[in-house]
Amino acid sequence: MDPERVANARARLPTSEEGDRLTSVLSLMADPTRARLLYALDVVDELCVGDLALALSVSEDAVSYGLRVLRTAGLVKRRKEGRVVYYQLADGFPEPLREHCLRQLIVMSRAPVDEDI
Repeated sequence: MDPERVANARARLPTSEEGDRLTSVLSLMADPTRARLLYALDVVDELCVGDLALALSVSEDAVSYGLRVLRTAGLVKRRKEGRVVYYQLADGFPEPLREHCLRQLIVMSRAPVDEDI
């Protein structure tokens, strides 16, 4: 046992509350439809439910549900123009989350799988 390393690790670990918040956000993004919705809104800025459904090749119901969950979590916002509602990433959507959880994970998912593992 190395008490100094243990103390160093303990000092840098997130608190239980921070860990809970982190896993909550990551679990929102663990759903394929919600992850793709966030990615689409990152690259295109703003789309309505119908356009998102076409872009993702899923039903409008699946898009609506995913957007409702993401909106409740504060990750997306909506804007109404007449009868059409447009969605975009929330103003406070953290840039590190965009860069590392959206963009980099997509890049990683496109890499060929090493079959020797």
